[in-house]
Amino acid sequence: MATQLPDNRGEVVFEDFKPAYTDAQAVTEANRCLYCLDAPCIDACPTGIDIPTFIRKIATGNVRGAAKTIFDSNIFGMSCARVCPVEVLCVGDCVYNRFDESPPIQIGKLQRYATDIAYAKGEQFYEAGPDTGKRVAVVGGGPAGLACAHRLRRFGHAVTIFEKRDVLGGLNTTGVAPYKMRADKSLEEVDWVLAIGGIEVKTGVDVGASPSLGELLADYDAVFVGIGLGPDSPLVVDGETLDGVMGAVDFIEEMKLQPSRFGGVRHAVVVGGGNTAIDAVREALGLGIPEVTMLYRGTEGGMPGYAHEWKAAKVEGARALWQRQPVGFEGADGKVTGIRCVRLDDRKQPVADSEHVVHADLVLIAIGQSRLLDQVAALEGVRADGRRIVADEAGFTGHPGLYVGGDLKNGAKEVVNAVAEGRDAAVAIDAHLSTSGQGA
Repeated sequence: MATQLPDNRGEVVFEDFKPAYTDAQAVTEANRCLYCLDAPCIDACPTGIDIPTFIRKIATGNVRGAAKTIFDSNIFGMSCARVCPVEVLCVGDCVYNRFDESPPIQIGKLQRYATDIAYAKGEQFYEAGPDTGKRVAVVGGGPAGLACAHRLRRFGHAVTIFEKRDVLGGLNTTGVAPYKMRADKSLEEVDWVLAIGGIEVKTGVDVGASPSLGELLADYDAVFVGIGLGPDSPLVVDGETLDGVMGAVDFIEEMKLQPSRFGGVRHAVVVGGGNTAIDAVREALGLGIPEVTMLYRGTEGGMPGYAHEWKAAKVEGARALWQRQPVGFEGADGKVTGIRCVRLDDRKQPVADSEHVVHADLVLIAIGQSRLLDQVAALEGVRADGRRIVADEAGFTGHPGLYVGGDLKNGAKEVVNAVAEGRDAAVAIDAHLSTSGQGA
């Protein structure tokens, strides 16, 4: 399934924001761990990795065993070691945070150390189970879908993945900031997961158009849907169709997969205050754009993006305009030249006579994405709450044979949440198929 990416794609200029541990650094850090019996770091991990155990194995030289402990809970342990916001998950709950003497254990770096060695050695820990005669369709080839497919193969079920794009990996491939992980590393992980064998992959297939979900439900014993988010939400203001105005997610995907075309940009403005906006800011700076500004309708203290990510962006040279609301775009010869804004008061109401223009030759819109709910929500027994599909803990939707996971279920959380939901849905699907022969 190996996919060749252009060598001159935009993301190749980025280097790791958090360099990997050497052997000596890993062992030293692992020996700091207290190996807590009631380790809060485990509870903070959505996939429930036995963190003290894998760290102890690193400390005792059993790096292969450490990697297997990680992969037993999280088959995407390699990428999650890079992209997880550990500062607010496992590391954020390390008991060392309660003391002043020592910093928390760098769990993400230790996880990366163990999993990278396993990859480098070509370790494979799992094989497909005996054939059950059951067939499951997985819609979406991102972390949720791949985690579900891998666990289903371990149970012995036949799996077919349907992916709309030409590449697998979901946002790990197309959306993760390259200073955390590049697209080629994500595709390496995809190949490693698929190496279990027996997973059929169909790319370029837009489920909902052809085939429909109804057709898949009729043809397969169960269906798992992990299609994630839809297109960037527009601002819906004048001038938004000008060249140089684009969605932040589209910008990130192009930068990760295609040769860069942003070399002549001098002034970039990113609209939004979430994690996608911060990623876009840092990526624009990393591409060498001299002036990058985040424009947000709220205050710095109220922005939804992670504070540690914004702090890093400021160190790298980002600036911000707070309490600004875009009302339109300026342009010349079909290209954007600026964004018209008004100031907002503390109640987010426009301030009179405050309209002004912020110069920009690239504007990235990062105010959220529309969710691909309609094709799932239309099925009998399925309920949407406006942001996501309502499902039980195992992802069952209420429609016979239909399970969901990832952003479609959780409303856009982290990669590690998607992996946990795909894995847990596979366990539930296996239980239903084993006991009743039906998908629900």
